[in-house]
Amino acid sequence: METQLDTRSGYVVVGVDTHKHLHVAAVMDSVAGILATLTIPTDTPGFRQLLAWAQSYGQILVFGVEGTGSYGASLTSYLRRHGHSVVEAGRPDRRLRRMNGKSDTLDAENAARAALAGMATAIPKTGDGTVEMLRQLKIVHDTAVKDRSAAMITLKTMLVHGDDQLRANTNKMTQIKLARHLSRLRPADVTTVAGTLRYSLRTLAHRWLYLDTQIKELEAKIHALVADYRPALLHRFGIGADTAAEILIVVGDNPERIKSEAAFAKLAGISPIPTGSGQTSGRHRINHGGHRQLNAAIYRTVIVRMQHHEPTKAYIAKRTAEGKTKRDIIRCLKRYVIREVYHLVKAQPTTIAHALKAS
Repeated sequence: METQLDTRSGYVVVGVDTHKHLHVAAVMDSVAGILATLTIPTDTPGFRQLLAWAQSYGQILVFGVEGTGSYGASLTSYLRRHGHSVVEAGRPDRRLRRMNGKSDTLDAENAARAALAGMATAIPKTGDGTVEMLRQLKIVHDTAVKDRSAAMITLKTMLVHGDDQLRANTNKMTQIKLARHLSRLRPADVTTVAGTLRYSLRTLAHRWLYLDTQIKELEAKIHALVADYRPALLHRFGIGADTAAEILIVVGDNPERIKSEAAFAKLAGISPIPTGSGQTSGRHRINHGGHRQLNAAIYRTVIVRMQHHEPTKAYIAKRTAEGKTKRDIIRCLKRYVIREVYHLVKAQPTTIAHALKAS
């Protein structure tokens, strides 16, 4: 009777279920199945232990890691630096979870099976270049924009309770003028309701002005990074620095991981999904999946072009005459834009230079 050792192929895949403080790994032989599991801390010695442990079972084909963009980012980077292939294992199927239960060990085993079966094929972003810098700046920028809006909403809400003169003086002011005006208030006495209100308004105004200055500084840094990394994007009608940054963040520092234009369109949720069955073959529906921020960035570009770009206006007139609805036209324009963007983000620096000259 053959033992498990006799039936091993010597080729293994490793699935990893990632968490904040601990990772759980499962090593799986391509013939013998699951061989062992291991729990490691989320630090460099733990990553070193995982790699040595996995190599002791045979030649590693691939690592299937859950959460390569969050808790598994450090492990993914470590494995890549040591020459190993990593794919995003994704979350286990909910139906299987209901049938088989859930634990960290089961999740790691499912990640290994998905990697071995070829169901987990998404190549993670490297997160070690200009795009990662853009992502970090964009996070701070977007949260600052939300906080600035919240500060202005609160300020205007509290201003309603001000005295007649204060409300008359600030009536119909723009946000920047309102913030500057209220920041110069000098509450004489904070032991009264009126004095405390003026103090609160001044504090909110200072907060809004600080955030406004911070946002402008971040926008300048984002624009500089985009202009240096993919300047051709900024030379396309309707694509500003913020939209370009959103596109590049989705693509990542390794655009080669997106294999085709169709794959990029699917990633953006701008590709038709077949819905044929029986006698309804050939039907398609809109893709409601994909990366919503990328989809929104392409949509903003399309709307700007529809309003101000003459070739786009001519295209709209032509398709409208053919009986297309506005919704259908926007869908077509989004597909054209995603095709245009794909070739720009995949281009090498020399190709970008030619694109700039051509435009």
